[in-house]
Amino acid sequence: MAKDNPTSTGVYDDDVVRLFFGATVLWAIVGMLVGVIIALQLAYWPANLGVPYLTFSHLRPLHTNAVIFAFAGNAVFTGIYYSLQRLCKVRMFNDMLSRIHFWGWQAIIVSAALTLPFGFTTGKEYAELIWPIDLAIAVVWVLFAINFFGTLATRKVQHMYVAIWFYMSFVLTVPVLHIVNSLELPATFGRSYPIYSGMTDALVQWWYGHNAVAFFLTTPFLGLMYYFMPKAAEKPVFSYRLSIIHFWALVFLYIWAGPHHLLYSGLPDWVQTVGSAFSVMLIAPSWGGMLNGLLTLRGAWDRLRTDAIIKFFVVGISFYGISTFEGPMMSIRDINALTHFTNWNIAHVHGGALGWNGMITFGMLYWLAPRLWGKVHNEGWVNLHFWMSTIAVVLYIVSMWAAGLTEGLMSRAIAPDGLLQYPNFVDMVARMNPFYWTRFVGGTLYLSGVILMAINLLLTVRDSRGGNSAPLSAAAAK
Repeated sequence: MAKDNPTSTGVYDDDVVRLFFGATVLWAIVGMLVGVIIALQLAYWPANLGVPYLTFSHLRPLHTNAVIFAFAGNAVFTGIYYSLQRLCKVRMFNDMLSRIHFWGWQAIIVSAALTLPFGFTTGKEYAELIWPIDLAIAVVWVLFAINFFGTLATRKVQHMYVAIWFYMSFVLTVPVLHIVNSLELPATFGRSYPIYSGMTDALVQWWYGHNAVAFFLTTPFLGLMYYFMPKAAEKPVFSYRLSIIHFWALVFLYIWAGPHHLLYSGLPDWVQTVGSAFSVMLIAPSWGGMLNGLLTLRGAWDRLRTDAIIKFFVVGISFYGISTFEGPMMSIRDINALTHFTNWNIAHVHGGALGWNGMITFGMLYWLAPRLWGKVHNEGWVNLHFWMSTIAVVLYIVSMWAAGLTEGLMSRAIAPDGLLQYPNFVDMVARMNPFYWTRFVGGTLYLSGVILMAINLLLTVRDSRGGNSAPLSAAAAK
């Protein structure tokens, strides 16, 4: 097709979008499957099978890395590669860089899967990978950044839509977080020593840890929300001015919130207070963004009855609101004293990962499929997947909320003689079993929904190759 027609799908590189799309679905299954396995191990210890490399301690970092960097990461790249080209009205800056990014990122994920179960880890939350893989991440990310900003530099549209600003915060901040937190002295190929020590190491780690959630699992997904929600609703974003305020307030406040992970520690009190204060202030921009996303559907709420994609987006945005209220509340000292070191934290994290990131991703994938291949094979399955996922997340987080509250209250219970009523930790562990089984059921249901989606999308691709359907027209796909 003619290169001077930027709205024609022939100009855009959708092959790389299809690659990241497929990887997203694949790693969704892997990440959720490992999560279900370790959930079963906590409820039923013989599920460890007596194999050291398959115990909870070895599989848990594999699960978190697979869900965050493999599933969510590939989902973000899928959405960015699709939307950026259309927002800039140009093809990606360099096709080779796009392919190197895709295959390099998948190689990093496979490397993590081959090292973490065997104990090759730095022991840092969300940054467990050993130094050779850390270097590979930095290199691949720089190539992605060149491709991203090269596309912006050659764009044919002067204005940069707000989604691009959220993407930029992702592209720029993640490597800064990764490099600073991963500064280390290699000892062997699989071992290294961090350059930080003591509370400095803890503070840097949670500056990274919290902002990995902020700039890997929040800002890029907000960019996806601002692009795909109006597309699915066929309405403009409710308030463009609010979206800009949302962006600048969010990126300014988020970067300071990390110390709330270290309350009641050796960290100076003023630093802890700064972390808590900025966390509470985050409610304002976060809920402003949530309301902006939901109100985009103004005048079309009736579509919730019939459009499963809209349902995914609405529930996903709602969980964003829940998570961004719950997190600041948990940063308040008195509440933190009750919830910290309990399963309430697990509920909070999974409300964000499964409810916010997962639902937005599923909605995006189902919206993209007809534009990349053709009509979704079974529309009824899309609606079924929505209900399976929604019920699963509710089962998961409610059970963990109950477990966390139980643990917090038991740990603070005082007997008539003034001593702890439950001095043995095992007493609390025994009370957790019903909650762990409920969590396992919820996780299994969520995984089943992902598998149903994978089958549906695989059949969609098969239908397109068999000539039974074709991608939407260029006008509909732009």
